Amino acid sequence: MTSPLSPGADRPRPAPARPGAVVAGTDYRFTVLTSRLIRMEYSREGYFADAATQLVVSRDLGPVPDFQVRRGEDRLEIITEHLHLTYLPARGFSRSGLSVTLRTAVIGAHGGTWRYGDRWDPDEAYRTNLGGTVRTLDTVDGATPVQPGLLSITGHSIIDDSGSLLIQEDEWVRPRPRSGSDCGQSPDQDLYFFGYGQDYRSALRDFFALTGPTPLIPRALLGNWWSRFHRYSEKSYLELMDRFAAEQLPFSVAVIDMDWHLVDIDPAIGNGWTGYTWNRELFPDPKRFLAALHERGMQVTLNLHPAAGIRRHEDAYEPVARALGLDPATGADIPFNIGDKDFTAAYLEHAHHTLEAQGVDFWWLDWQQGGDTDIPGLDPLWMLNHVHYLDSGRERSGPGQTPYRRRPITFSRFADASSHRTPIGFSGDTVTSWESLRFQPEFTATSANIGYYWWSNDIGGHMLGVKDDQMTARWVQLGCFSPINRMHSTMSVFNSKEPWRYSRDAHATMDAYLRLRHRLVPYLYTWARRAHAEGIGPVRPLYHDYPWSTGSYDNRNEFLFGDLLVMPITRPADPASRLAQEEAWLPQGTWFDLPTGRRYDAAAADGRMLTFSRPLEQVPVLARAGSVIVGAEDLGEAAGDNPRHLSVVVVPGADGEFVLEEDDGSAAPGPDGVVRTRFTLTWDEAAGSARLAITQDGPDGVVPEEREITVHLLSAGGQATARVNGTDTPVKERPADGFTLGGGLDVSLGTVRPADGVVLELSGVSTKPPSLADEVFRILEPAQMSYPAKDRAWGVVSSGATGGALIGGLRAAGLSEQLLAAISEVA
Repeated sequence: MTSPLSPGADRPRPAPARPGAVVAGTDYRFTVLTSRLIRMEYSREGYFADAATQLVVSRDLGPVPDFQVRRGEDRLEIITEHLHLTYLPARGFSRSGLSVTLRTAVIGAHGGTWRYGDRWDPDEAYRTNLGGTVRTLDTVDGATPVQPGLLSITGHSIIDDSGSLLIQEDEWVRPRPRSGSDCGQSPDQDLYFFGYGQDYRSALRDFFALTGPTPLIPRALLGNWWSRFHRYSEKSYLELMDRFAAEQLPFSVAVIDMDWHLVDIDPAIGNGWTGYTWNRELFPDPKRFLAALHERGMQVTLNLHPAAGIRRHEDAYEPVARALGLDPATGADIPFNIGDKDFTAAYLEHAHHTLEAQGVDFWWLDWQQGGDTDIPGLDPLWMLNHVHYLDSGRERSGPGQTPYRRRPITFSRFADASSHRTPIGFSGDTVTSWESLRFQPEFTATSANIGYYWWSNDIGGHMLGVKDDQMTARWVQLGCFSPINRMHSTMSVFNSKEPWRYSRDAHATMDAYLRLRHRLVPYLYTWARRAHAEGIGPVRPLYHDYPWSTGSYDNRNEFLFGDLLVMPITRPADPASRLAQEEAWLPQGTWFDLPTGRRYDAAAADGRMLTFSRPLEQVPVLARAGSVIVGAEDLGEAAGDNPRHLSVVVVPGADGEFVLEEDDGSAAPGPDGVVRTRFTLTWDEAAGSARLAITQDGPDGVVPEEREITVHLLSAGGQATARVNGTDTPVKERPADGFTLGGGLDVSLGTVRPADGVVLELSGVSTKPPSLADEVFRILEPAQMSYPAKDRAWGVVSSGATGGALIGGLRAAGLSEQLLAAISEVA
C-alpha cells in the first residue's frame, strides 16, 4: 500500500546543496549555504545525507557565496565574508578541533566565537542565546526554561539535525542509514551553524529557506475562539453563540472539546478519552449542528485524543478493521500506530474524512502520551502534526465532483524546530494564576526566535488556580494581542470565560478587547501574509526590530504586534490608586498610546525606559507617529471574510503608510488572488493639513468593489475641515471610548471604490493629545484616598506647575508613590 500522504515514490526526497558549496574530506563535509550559514557533517563511514529531513527541506539557498579554502597540515580553514571556520581533522568534531568565529561585531561583549560542544545554559545569569520555545506548558505554573533559539547576543547558534529522520518523496519517513535499530539515532553529526550576528531577520529568513516557510493560515483563525471543556449539547452551544452575537461579541472559531464524542464507554475497552463517534444524545444531527456554526461565520475544530486507537464501539471500527484485513466480528482493539502506513491511511479515511464530510474544518490534536513509535526515532507528535497537516490540504471532491483543496491547518503541540510548518500551536493546559499570565507574553514572543509564530495559549487560564476577575480581564487583553485568541477553561461549573460571568468592570473590559480583536483581523492577516512571504513574526520581541538597542532586551514581556508596541499588564492593581504598573522600553521616536491618546517622546538614540500605570480597562498599546492601522469597522461581518466596512486609525505627527493585503482564501493564493490596498498618510503639522491617499492593486472579485471607510484620527483636533475626492464631508469630534481608542476626530468617507483611488484632505487639523490637567484628574478621581489630599493635589495641578515643581508639590500634598508614578508618566 502506498503512503496515505502522497502517490510519490518511497525513496528519500533529494535536497542537495549546490556542488560548489561543498568542502569535504574522507569523514567530514562542510557546506557553505550562505556567507553566514554553514552545514557541518561528520561521519566515520563517510555517509553524508543529501535527502530532505524532518527539519530541512532545501539546501539550495541561492548562488554559492564567495569563500576561501585554506589547507595546511592537519588544518582546514573556510573563510566567508562573515565567518571563519577552523577544523583540525586529527581532532575531529571536538572542542579543540572545530570552531567558527564571526568576522563582524556583535552586541555581546564575550561573543563571536563558537566551539564544538558549546551548550546554552538557560539559567545563566546573563542570557546569551535569546531562547526559543518548549513542547508544552502542561502543569507549568509560571515561568519555565525554554529550548535555545536561533538568535543570540553572541551572534551565533547551532541547530543539530543529527537525529532527524529522512523524508521520502511520498512524505513518509525513514531512519538514516547507520541509525540504531532501537532508538533510531545515528552516530553521525549533522549540524547547521548560524552566524548572523544581530541581523536577526536575515537569520530567520534563511532558516525558513532551509526548513520551509511559515504557512499562510486561514483568515478566520485570527478572530476570537470559544473553547471550554464542558458537556455542551447542540442546543446549548448554539444558544451560547447566539447570546454572544446578541452581545456583539464576535467569535470565528468554535472549539468542541472531547464531549462531542462518546466518553461513557464499556470499561472493558478502556476509558473514553479517545473517540470518533458523535454522542447523539447531545448532538442528534452533527451535520445540522456544524452547518449552523458555518452559517454563523465560524470554523469548527473537534478535540482529538488518538492514543487508544479504534475500538469496537466506534462507527469507524468496522471499516477500519476491514481496511486492515482484520475481522471486525472479533471486537479486538485496533491499536494506534501512526508509524504504520496502512493504519494511518485507514485512520484518516474512515475516522476523520467521514467527519470532515459532515463539516469538521480541522482537528485539535491533544497528544500527551510520550514520544515512541514503531519507527525508531520517530516522535508520534511530530508524525501526527505532519500527517494531519498534509491530509487537511488533500484534493477533495466538491459539488458536481469538482476537485478542490482547502488551506491546510492543524492545531497541536510543538514537536521540534520544524513545527512552524504545521500551525496552529496548542501550548497545553495553562494553570490559572498571575504567574502563568506573567510568563505568557514572554513565552509567546520568544517563540518567534525559532520561527514559531502561531501559538494558541489558554486565554484566561485553563485549570486549577482561583477565580480573579481582574486577572481574567488582563488575560483577555493579552489575548487580543496574541497570535491566536482562544478563550479556554476546564471542566468546572464555575470556571468559564463568558464575560457576563465576571464583575461589571471586568465584563466591560473583556467585551471591549474581544471586539477589538475582531476589528484587528485585517491588520493581523496582513502580517500573517508577511510572515509567510518575508519570514517576519506577527508577534515578536522588540530586539527583532531594534537589535542594537540594549533596552530592547531588558523587558521580555513587551512585544510587537505587527508594528504596534504592546506592554501587557500582568500584575494586580494597587488597591488605593486602582492602577497597575509595568515598566517598558520605548525605542527612539514619537509614540502615541492608542487607548489614551497620550504622546510619548523618546529622543535619545537608545530610547527610554518608562513606567506605565493603567486602570483595569486599559493596556498600553503604542503606535509610532504616522502609523495607519487598518481594521474592520462592522462587528457583524465574519472574521473570515474580506470586510466591506473598513476602519482606518490614523496616528498624527508624521508621514506614514500601510499596505493592507487580502486574498481569495484559496489554498495557495497566487497573484490573481491577492489585492493590496495602500494607505499613504502625509501629515504637515506646521501647515495644519493632512492627506490620506488610498490606492488599490489586484484582480477584481477578491475584495468588495465598493467599500465603506471610516477614518479615526487619534489625538487630533483643531477647526478641521475635510474633503473626499474634492467633495466636502463632515468632521466629527470623537470622545475617548475609555478602553481601546483615545479621543480625536472621525471622518466617514462614505461608500467609495478604492480601485479608482480615494483621497481624503484635511485642513485646520493639529495634533492634540489629552491635556495634563485632564489626565491628572482621570488618575486622581478614582483613587481611594482622603478628599483633603486630593484637593491639595488638585490645587497643585491647577496652579500650572510642571516638571519637578509639579511632582514635588504632589508629593507634599500626600500622594502615594503609585499615584506619583502615574502622574509622572503623563507629566
